[in-house]
Amino acid sequence: METNEIRSKVAAMMPQVMADLGVLVADASCAFPGFPPEPVNAARATVIDILKRSGFEAGELDLEGGGYPAVWGEIPAPAGAPTVLLYGHYDVQPAPMDQGWTTDPWTLTKKDDGRYYGRGAADDKSGVAIHSGTLRVFGGKPPVGIKLILEGEEETLSHLEAFVEKHPDRFAADVMIIADMGNITCGDPVLTTMLRGHVQCIVETKTVDHPLHSGVFGGPAPDALMALIRMLATLQDDRGNCAVPGLKAFDWPGAEYPEPLYRQMAAMLDGVEIIGDGTIGTKLWSKPAISVIGIDAPSVAEAGNVLLPSARAKVALRIAPGADPEAELAKLMDFLRAATPWGVQVDVTRVKASDAFLAPTGGPGMEAARAALAEAYGKDVSEVGSGGSIPLLETLMKASPGAEFILLGAEDAPANIHGANESVHPDEIEHMIVAQALLIEKLAAAGK
Repeated sequence: METNEIRSKVAAMMPQVMADLGVLVADASCAFPGFPPEPVNAARATVIDILKRSGFEAGELDLEGGGYPAVWGEIPAPAGAPTVLLYGHYDVQPAPMDQGWTTDPWTLTKKDDGRYYGRGAADDKSGVAIHSGTLRVFGGKPPVGIKLILEGEEETLSHLEAFVEKHPDRFAADVMIIADMGNITCGDPVLTTMLRGHVQCIVETKTVDHPLHSGVFGGPAPDALMALIRMLATLQDDRGNCAVPGLKAFDWPGAEYPEPLYRQMAAMLDGVEIIGDGTIGTKLWSKPAISVIGIDAPSVAEAGNVLLPSARAKVALRIAPGADPEAELAKLMDFLRAATPWGVQVDVTRVKASDAFLAPTGGPGMEAARAALAEAYGKDVSEVGSGGSIPLLETLMKASPGAEFILLGAEDAPANIHGANESVHPDEIEHMIVAQALLIEKLAAAGK
């Protein structure tokens, strides 16, 4: 199929693609415990219907360990043609109005900037739109084999990883296209080739047997929260770099993330400094980043005049691509234990250790993806990383060791995924459908 024919087909289908996206956004498919299951089930049914109308028969995939089923479908490869696995997810983050939403998060709303707003509009129901649009281009008869997996628990405790580990042959493919990423700026194509990993631990301090009057006992006896604060403060140096020694880090070799754009997207307040050493790209994609994501302590409203007997915090560390997550977590936990002041009792426990990801580069699939994106956008393609993590990718790589991984999507920096006023630009969805269709044509022509 010629490029102009693909462009014309995609342009003609875009009103339907955006209408389908609107129906998907209306389903508040939060798969977290405590949220109602009906919207998640409704979203899955909607996805299956959209795929059917795109010429692709899909159904529910029971992941055996419980949780929400994934959406699965398969078209066998024609003789001599490669197999392409398409991945995305239909579940979303919660969207409380007090997060700062200016429109109903469950109604896809177009604003004057041309973007469409709603929870999941980008992450990752746009991925569903890209994959279904790509299949629609070929009328259900692509020139390659297709395996499609759309997860229903990517944002929460996923059962898919264990299923892939148990059934690796089912996920074997030559190329895997992961539509859960995006460009930095709308209209400037990138390929994501590295993702940081993610480790977490909980640190708890104990100092006295029970709460004590801060006037009668304060001074000689240490307060557990003050001890914890001192420990947490050692995690960064004066420049804001992660101070845990021995963690893997390197200078980012690809495209740069412009600092003014970063400040804008991060909504940094006037006068607040950019912290850490190195470029924005290095600090986001190839250096460790430490944060305290939760503290158990009395709120200001509930505060009493007492020395606290115990306090605890959850510490999260994003790790560089290529780092061993268990080894990096061990260094973090040992560092916290060594930072314990005043002989207080401390307990540091493991929460999670998720792999970073390095996409194989230099293969024919990656080169075809680069050419397809350049053709779709009419611009050269840059290479970026991601500060976020997709643990499933390492599992898929182990299941299909020879596969190439193409990470792309419509989640550009202004999309503000996971935050208030999440949005997507329809041009990004359109360009990505064109690019994926071109990529499939190129893979079929090359035999991979």
